[in-house]
Amino acid sequence: MTSSSDTPGHTTRAHSFNSAAAQYAANRPSYPTALLDTIEELAGRPLAGARVADVGAGTGIATALLHARGADVIAVEPGDGMTAQFRHALPDVPIVRGDGNHLPLATASLDFLTYAQSWHWTDPAHSVPEALRVLRPGGALALWWNTGALDVPWLAEAAQRIDRYFGESIPANTKNVNAHVVDPTGRLGLTRREVRWSRRVPVDTHLANIGSHSLFLVHGEEASATFLAEERDHLMRAFPEGLVEEVYDVVLLLATRA
Repeated sequence: MTSSSDTPGHTTRAHSFNSAAAQYAANRPSYPTALLDTIEELAGRPLAGARVADVGAGTGIATALLHARGADVIAVEPGDGMTAQFRHALPDVPIVRGDGNHLPLATASLDFLTYAQSWHWTDPAHSVPEALRVLRPGGALALWWNTGALDVPWLAEAAQRIDRYFGESIPANTKNVNAHVVDPTGRLGLTRREVRWSRRVPVDTHLANIGSHSLFLVHGEEASATFLAEERDHLMRAFPEGLVEEVYDVVLLLATRA
């Protein structure tokens, strides 16, 4: 995970998803039930009935799980394209415009504050104090990322091909997730857990998934299409039945407000 900054490259990548929101919604993986179980275990309270804000909610993948768990959830999302997809998918869940650096939420109003795949787009100098401001005493900040399980040979080889082509791999933003990078000040006292899970999907779904990452979106359609066509040929030779099992380690970092 790279730390946030206001560099043009970082800003461009953060906003790149809005142009591919429908692709993102249709093909990105969700999260396992065991992740929510672990969040409740570490927080010491259930999500059901809890007041939750899901920040950087995107198309609502994590928000939908929190809502189904019984949480009273509000979404926070800065992007127009992602917000439109969210409202289509979850018309009954409120969503407000904002980001983790400037939360449009009342002080001490939340039992949980969640970031699924989105904390690395924030600046911890702002997002850490904002998180502490909006959480009630005893409230929990939960940050998590689906990270590719690079001990699985085909995933490691695929990451190497992406790295050779683009100069970095998709796991670059997440493979180094740790408490110090997330919170350089150490104010949060984060606890780390990992949850492994997998999904079996068609090759084309897998390619659409990886193609929805900012690494591909900022390099332009032509460069991405060339790589994805070559990758499809490679995967169809390796998996002639046309299905792959994407294996993930969800990295969870959780802190409870004193």
